[in-house]
This record gives sequence, C-alpha cells and structure tokens, in this order.
Amino acid sequence: MKRLLITRPLPDAVVAAAREAFHVTVRLNNLPMQSDELRDALRNFDLVLPTLGDVFDAGVFADVDTPRCKLLANFGVGYNHIDVAAAKAAGIAVSNTPGAVTDATADVALTLILMSARRAAEGERLVRSGGWKGWHPTQMLGLHVTGKTVGIVGMGRIGQAIAARCHFGFNMPVKYWNRSAKDLPFEATRVERLTDLAGQVDVLVAAVPGGAQTHHLFDADIFEAMQSHAHFINISRGEVVDEAALVEALQTGKIAGAGLDVYEFEPRVPEALRKLNTVTLLPHLGTAALEVRSQMGMMAVDNLLAFERGETPPNQV
Repeated sequence: MKRLLITRPLPDAVVAAAREAFHVTVRLNNLPMQSDELRDALRNFDLVLPTLGDVFDAGVFADVDTPRCKLLANFGVGYNHIDVAAAKAAGIAVSNTPGAVTDATADVALTLILMSARRAAEGERLVRSGGWKGWHPTQMLGLHVTGKTVGIVGMGRIGQAIAARCHFGFNMPVKYWNRSAKDLPFEATRVERLTDLAGQVDVLVAAVPGGAQTHHLFDADIFEAMQSHAHFINISRGEVVDEAALVEALQTGKIAGAGLDVYEFEPRVPEALRKLNTVTLLPHLGTAALEVRSQMGMMAVDNLLAFERGETPPNQV
C-alpha cells in the first residue's frame, strides 16, 4: 500500500476511508507543518494530504532532489500555499476540493454582513459585560441590510452563492467585479473598475482567490472610494487585504465597519483590529461544519484514489 500523510487531524470518516486504500499516517498537530516537516513529507511519503498553512513553496521543492511524493491532494479549495508550477516541475501533481466549500463559505459571508451591519458582535459584548441598561429607540443603530446594494469582488462559485443569498434573501441589488462577465440566474451589474464598484455599494464582499495577482487588491484606494456608511466583508484570503489600510479606514471612520473571517498574517490578528468595536472578527469559520469538512475530506480522498488508479484526479489544478 502507498504511504499517505494527512497533515492535520480530519473527521474520523475521512481517515477511515483513506485507511481502506493507503497506509495512513495522521500528523496529530493542528498547527501548520514546519520547514523540515514539509521536506520530510516529500521524501518519505508517496502521497500527502495537506491543507491551509502547509507552505509548499519553490524552496521546499528545490531542497528535495528526488521526491517520493507524487500528489499533494489539498484539503480546501484555495491552494495558494502550494507553488503549483514548482510542484509540477518536481513531478508532483496538485488537487483541491472545490464545490464542497461553496455554500458553507457563502453562509459565513452572510453571517458577517448581518453581524457587521447590525453591530451584533458589539451588542453581544455589551450584554456579556453587564453594561446593557435596556432598550431605547436610538440604541446601537446600524445599517438596515434589506434593499441595500451589495458588491461582490470575484464572481466564482462562492461569489455567486453570496450574491444569490443577498438577491433572493434580502432583495439586494447586486453589482460585481470580475475578469469576465457572468451569465447569472438573477439580475446583476458588472462594474469594470474596482474603485468604481467600491464607491457604488453599501456592502463590499471579497470573494477572490489568494495569490500574487490579488495580493493587497483591497488597499487604501479602495477603502477611500467606499461610502462612509459602507461595510467591508472578507471570506476569501487574508492577504488580499492591506490590513494596515483597513485598520486606518476603520479608525478614521472612512468606512462604517468590517466583517472578517481571514487575516493577512493569520492567525496573528493586530491589536488595533481587536480593539475596534466596528469590526467583527471570526476565527476562519468558513467551512467549519462537520458535514462540510467531511465532504471536503472525501473529495480529497477521491482525488487520491483516482491518482492511485492511474487516472487524472477529478480536481487536479
């Protein structure tokens, strides 16, 4: 049996399915793999099932002359932590798990939109602190989401799922920024310049993949273009946001609030962000449901099984 390394503990059903076909080693550590572990994985295992934070960059592949590993079956749709070109040059294929994450991530986007607009996290802290003195007509007034305009940046699977929830659930006009126009089952307006979109919407949602092309896509210019009552939401990757620029925009009131599930230097979250009442902070909960994580794991296993049969993995990237 081929040797498979699973780099983090996964749901029991996923590990059991993998054990039926492979000799499995599960790394019992929830932190990302360190430099020596990454290299040892390529040298000592036929297959590796890595995930977010396991940074297989060009330097890792360069240090392993003849890798034993032939497939990195990534657990997650995003794979910007893997240098795919360097992996290919080393004779290693890469796969991911798209589709399984779409609805769960879109649900968290809506959670953040509502929490940020209606100041839910701030209100929850108020109640827990014992400082709530009771209801009054002007208490914690936020943004009424229904009927407001949402801007989706990145109209892939997740972006479309967020837009559909906003359109059908909250009667929100949809505008979007994307490399190409999309044929959508609901009315939506494509805006060609991101700064223009930022200035036209009440809620701006980041739903783009990570990587060099989107690094700091949301910078000071974007936050400057937004309306002062608008909210910024990020459920994509932390590095797509210039975090210092976002902090400045929130501190100075250039935007009304933000809802974040990911961070530029995750898991480190700047104290300046943590101190702001106008930002809702979640610990990367995008796909954090047992059903969803199990589906992701089974999709990764399917990629492994196809590769073992000599087939192209269904989700090879």
